Amino acid sequence: MTTTNPANSVLRVPPASPAAAAAYFSASLAFHADVSDVASALAADGDPGFVVIDSRSTASWDQGHVPGAVHLPTALIPEQAEQLLDKSVPVVTYCWGPGCNGATRAALALAELGFQVKEMLGGFEYWVREGFAYETWEGPEQKVADPLTAPVDSDDCGC
Repeated sequence: MTTTNPANSVLRVPPASPAAAAAYFSASLAFHADVSDVASALAADGDPGFVVIDSRSTASWDQGHVPGAVHLPTALIPEQAEQLLDKSVPVVTYCWGPGCNGATRAALALAELGFQVKEMLGGFEYWVREGFAYETWEGPEQKVADPLTAPVDSDDCGC
């Protein structure tokens, strides 16, 4: 039996069943990667097993991008993706940040072409806010990690 508490906006709609929740969260992880996990995989020795795509404009790319990322603006994906990418290698897309759905549009365009794809949650904004090094048209840069987005005295947030 499902009960609701109309006075409580959290429980006004009851939580999903454990099985439905497990399916939803499992699917979410199949579609998304977070900045820390992408950075960790790229920093490890060897091939991370995926390629990172920056789907923003050239001006945005020049302002800063993930080291080693491939610059492929979303509008150019239909005509350039198959020349730049290998369909056997998963792709991780990113755009500006959580307020931008450009990475989602890029991921959709790549999936429609037959690529395996995930979206990097947080985008370039959280890459920088978490203190990871990035490249600009002037060279490499890095900012101090924002304590609201990354652990201050640890490389691991524990999640």
